[in-house]
Formats: sequence, structure tokens, C-alpha cells
Amino acid sequence: MSEKVFSLKQDRLLEGRVFRDPIHNYIHVDYGIFWKLINTKEMQRLRRIHQLGGACQVYHGAEHSRFNHSLGVYEVVRQMCESVALKEQLSEYDQVCVLCAALLHDIGHGPFSHAFEHIFPIHHEIYTTKIILGHSEVHDVLKSYDEHLPTDIARIIDKSHPHQILIQMITSQLDGDRMDFLLRDSYFTGTTYGKFDMNRILRTMRIFQGQLVFKESGTQAIENYILARYHMYWQVYYHPVSRSYEQLLGSLFLRVRDLYQEGYVFKKDISLLIPFLENHVSVEDYLRLDESVLQYYIASFQDETDSILSDLAYRFLNRHLLKYCDLKTPKRLAQLQALAQEKGYPPRYYILTDDQKQVPYQYNMNDDVNEILILKDEKLYPLSEVSEVVYAIVHSSRSKRDTKVYYPQEIINDL
Repeated sequence: MSEKVFSLKQDRLLEGRVFRDPIHNYIHVDYGIFWKLINTKEMQRLRRIHQLGGACQVYHGAEHSRFNHSLGVYEVVRQMCESVALKEQLSEYDQVCVLCAALLHDIGHGPFSHAFEHIFPIHHEIYTTKIILGHSEVHDVLKSYDEHLPTDIARIIDKSHPHQILIQMITSQLDGDRMDFLLRDSYFTGTTYGKFDMNRILRTMRIFQGQLVFKESGTQAIENYILARYHMYWQVYYHPVSRSYEQLLGSLFLRVRDLYQEGYVFKKDISLLIPFLENHVSVEDYLRLDESVLQYYIASFQDETDSILSDLAYRFLNRHLLKYCDLKTPKRLAQLQALAQEKGYPPRYYILTDDQKQVPYQYNMNDDVNEILILKDEKLYPLSEVSEVVYAIVHSSRSKRDTKVYYPQEIINDL
């Protein structure tokens, strides 16, 4: 089927489906293609992957899943497609592509979300496109509608699609993905840092000179969005206790890898982990792994004869996390490493460092991050030229940085 004749009229559900959602009230699914995608095993797997990794160790309400978020991004992008600015500008085929991309953009996430990517050399966007293009229920659904659909959706996600507006709607400084996760993560963590006026931003969205831009009247709402993003990173995403949990997870699987390479015989069958330990991970291997599988393995590791693995697993499951302090000098790190070694805690697994930095607004033009453009008097201006707040941020030479060292509580009295 060519793009020119692509039509969903016959695919409309006799009775539209809705998901009750705490952020968007109702998430509307009116066409069969989206309903079928939601019910694929690849999408349902996202119910078993936390959206925020270790943040639930700090904010106990942050138990929401990647499935919740994916539906939310779909709804934000659906509202974009229904807006006056985009409805007449995008073909029906384009709308289907971008809505599918919104729904599927996170199907490549591993257990514990981004923490998983720091443990194994895997990027979720790469596996997202592999799932869409490979042997999967998602691929079969898409191809049943149009043989080009999987490729065009994958190109939106990997940012190679020629229609830049479709990419901007999913991946840009102000996109459906970021708008949903800020509002959703703020809600489930019980914080107010991530709140902003999404409806106002969508109302001021326009297409001008082939780009997604925003009217000048939306500047204040966008400023609030940028500051919300900045505060959410430091108060939620980079919270040191959450980072401790994720550091411990990484240390645990570092020990698993070391033992595997040494020929250690595990008490339990670890066949689902072997592709990851050997760095030969197929899409099928990847999809078998979710948090329920990892939690089972970690629970079983408590009974291993290797005392380090057993201890790390016990700490992880029972929230006996590593303590932390600011790391200001290399001498401090060396002191902690020596002390841990003396106390029987090998520094390779028990003395861990983590460096995070964040600026409120990135403005360099490149493939991944584009300037937010403001439409004023039929001309386009970078946001930093229109907003005094963003101008001050961009021209500040300071960016916040936080370097922590993590260590066992057992050595704290000797510090």
C-alpha cells in the first residue's frame, strides 16, 4: 500500500478503547493497529520493567512501568496530531507512523531501564529498532498494514527519517517523550518538580518552514518546562540513594561476569544471562529478560557459595545500600579503597564512583539535540534569544556536577 492511498477508515474500532490514566485522564485508542500493538508480547513485557530504575528506593510510589509511560507518550503525540497546527500538515500515513513510534519507542528497554545499559554494553534504541524490524509480533502487526511501515517507524526512532517533524515529535528538546515522563515521574514520586503546563505548550505549537516551532506566547510555559526538567534530574533521577541502588546492581553483575569468566559453577541455571555475559545477545535473548527474571536470579544468588556475590545480592534485595559522600580528591578515593581492602571488602565491588552533571538547557545544534525555536512576527528565533531566563542559563559558564563515592556502611566508623 502506498502512502498516498493509506487509510485507516476501515480499521476504526467499533467501540474505541480507553485507558484510565492519572496524567492524561483518558488515553484513547480508536484504531485496530494501535490496539493490536498494545497487545503484542513485546509491549506487554514493558509492564515488567520499572520506568525509573532505582528511584523507587527513594520515592516508594515510583513503581510505574515503561508500559504506563509508552501509553502516555502515545497520548501526547495523539493530541499533537489532533491539533490545528498538525492535523492538516501530516498525511494519514505520517500520523500512523509517528503514533506507532510513540507507542513503541521504549520496547527496547532492559530490566531496571537505564541502569541496565550501564551494566551491559546495550543501548535500548538499538534494540527497539531491532524488535520493530526483526522477527517479532510487533513487526508482524505493522507489516500486515503496510510492508514499509516497520522501516519508516524505525527511521523515526533512530532519527534517520526524512520528515524531521515526525522525529521532533518523538525526540527533541521538547517532545512527547519528555513531556510525558516529567509529568508522570513527578506524579508517581509524589514531587512537584516536574509539573508544567503541557496544554499551553501544545496550543502554541506550529509548523513553520518545515519545522516544529512554538509561538512567542508559549515562552513562559516552555521556561517552566525547562526548569522542571532540570529540577527533576537533580531531585529524582540523580538522587544519590537511587544511584547507590543502581551502582550496587552493576557491581552485582560485575561479580557474576567475573565468576562466569573464571569458570565458577553456579548453583542455579543462569542460561538466560549467558548471552549478556558473553556479549552475544539476540533479540530473542533480549526479550526473555525482564525484571521478574533478574529478581529471581538475584534472589538465588544469596545462596551462592561465593561470599561476595551472596552479600551483594542480599544487600540489593533488602535495601542495605552503600553509603556515599562527595568525592573531591583522588586521595579520598585511595583512602577508601585501602580501608575497604583491609576490612575484607574488595574495592572492585564495594568502592564505586559515580559522576553526574546537568545543565538546564542544551542549545548546541546536532543530530540529537536541537534548539527550541520561537515564532515571532513571522520569523524564527532561538528560545535563548526570546527568553531572558534561558538566555541567562545559556550564557552561564557554570553547570552543576556531582561526583560521589559509594562504600559499605560497615567501614563508616573508620572514616
